[in-house]
Amino acid sequence: MDLELQGKRALVTGGSRGIGKAVALALALEGADVAILARDPARLEAAAKELREASGRTVVAVVADTTDDAQVARAVADAVRALGGGIDILINAAAEPGGYAAPPQLADISAEFLQREIDVKVMGYIRVAREVAPGMKDRGWGRIVNVSGLAARQSGNAVGSMRNVAVAALSKNLADELGPAGINVTVVHPGLTRTERTEGLVRAQAKAQGQTEDDILARMAGGNSIRHLVEASEVASVVVFLASPKSIAINGDAIAAGGGVPRSIHY
Repeated sequence: MDLELQGKRALVTGGSRGIGKAVALALALEGADVAILARDPARLEAAAKELREASGRTVVAVVADTTDDAQVARAVADAVRALGGGIDILINAAAEPGGYAAPPQLADISAEFLQREIDVKVMGYIRVAREVAPGMKDRGWGRIVNVSGLAARQSGNAVGSMRNVAVAALSKNLADELGPAGINVTVVHPGLTRTERTEGLVRAQAKAQGQTEDDILARMAGGNSIRHLVEASEVASVVVFLASPKSIAINGDAIAAGGGVPRSIHY
């Protein structure tokens, strides 16, 4: 299937690693030119170089902390200049992923911790969308995909659930506001996903629990219906479809990409 992404210009936040990096690569392989945004200049430039070599497309690095209005505005302007025009596609993925540390219990949830999580994953997404949406409206077309997480549909991590539910609510509100201008907004909920961090996490858990690394991986994979630890590239395939013109019929909705949560029904 031709996703009609040849020549589109995309901005991927959190694009230096993990799901964001996998999405940036998938977009570039489909013919898009891509700007990746993150905080660490060295890691970001290394990722951009790797993606350019893998795809043969233009991939540029723009540095920003998405909790800072001025940095976001400057980075988006830099991306527009570097890509030679406006941003057609925004993928918001700049946030600390869940599942890599024990979630805080009630007594440990401080105002500062909650505010930081919301500032990064909700307000950060708003800041970037706020900068790119006017250009999308002027051109009459755009796609915004917000990467959230399955904590939105599960208990066990109060802060993770709150921030991910908020991303879903944000996405639906933006979809209703921007849809008439030709801009579709969706949210993708990954579950536990294999990224660059997985190897270190598995090694640490195996050592702490006196198990083999294969045992830990099998347990991770057993948490979904397909009994397979979903790869970042597999989540990226879902995101890239939603970022394409082919996704016109999907707007404001949340798509789970975690391999299926057993015994849960969403309708």
